[in-house]
Amino acid sequence: MTPLAASRGADLLWVIVPFIAIGAFVVGHIWRYRHDQFTWTTRSTQILESRWLKIGGPLFHMGLLAVIGGHVLGLLIPKAWTDAVGVNEDIYHVVAVTMGSFAGLMMMAGLGILIVRRLANPRVAATTRSWDVVVMAMLGFMVVTGMWNTVGENLIGGGYHYRETVSPWFRGLFLLDPDASLMSGAGVPLSFQLHALGAWVLFIAWPFTRLVHAWSVPVAYLTRKPIVYRSRAPRNVRASAGGVGPASLTPKESRAHVHS
Repeated sequence: MTPLAASRGADLLWVIVPFIAIGAFVVGHIWRYRHDQFTWTTRSTQILESRWLKIGGPLFHMGLLAVIGGHVLGLLIPKAWTDAVGVNEDIYHVVAVTMGSFAGLMMMAGLGILIVRRLANPRVAATTRSWDVVVMAMLGFMVVTGMWNTVGENLIGGGYHYRETVSPWFRGLFLLDPDASLMSGAGVPLSFQLHALGAWVLFIAWPFTRLVHAWSVPVAYLTRKPIVYRSRAPRNVRASAGGVGPASLTPKESRAHVHS
């Protein structure tokens, strides 16, 4: 491959694809919110099976939150900032590998339980759509490549200083000044490249799947007024139980109760 072709290939993978993914992520969410709010839901299957969901759900989501925190620290905060507060590379490496491995194992265990539950339980499997399978495959790919980065490259492999290559490239995308050579050269491990490309594919698909429920935080529940449910019991039953009302219903009241 000529240097020109290699340069164009690098620009395609590490500049054009990320910008397409970011655009699809933003525009896709706007379109989904304006034109398809009815399907903006988790499509929860808790009523069909709750035993394994109570185990796999918290494991996956707590591990995911920890993983997101690690990515924010590793990708968005420059190395010079952590050095300035006294966190040198050795300390950062130990913390990142330890916490990253623990969070990744939690996420992997939770996702594994949720996948087996969805595919093995007939009632849950009946509600599974093609997009659900695609999302599970993409999440599985991201977890596997993420663990490959953390355990394979940073723990067993002796460590890779991704904050000198991957992190500046990622921040450069949002500064509109990405350097594709940081990802195509400099000995970036294949696992980091696959993990990054997998993330962009996931972002492209995100607005069109049930992943949109991540933005539906039920903050309004904290201030919502209590819901008063109307009793369906006849008045004579309520009266005999100590409620207020006549002990019997007239025929007209009975018909009104039936249609209420």
